[in-house]
Amino acid sequence: MSATHFDDFVRDAINSDPGSDRGLEAEELFGLYTSWCLLTECPQESTEALWHALDARGIIPGRNTLAMTGQAAADYILASAPGLV
Repeated sequence: MSATHFDDFVRDAINSDPGSDRGLEAEELFGLYTSWCLLTECPQESTEALWHALDARGIIPGRNTLAMTGQAAADYILASAPGLV
């Protein structure tokens, strides 16, 4: 995954939530990334590339203080819980 590609994803779809006691889990990060790629029409990198890029930036699924934000967050949440609509 290119640095710019991942930086764009983080900037657009993730923010820090210092009060979080859980952060984002692997499934949530992957789903958010998938939604972001679809919305931005950016080709999705492999799962391994995503995990490598997250690890390189110190983002550990389930052990972070991150929250979803932006259009990708809304898309992921609605896709995950269609009964909310």
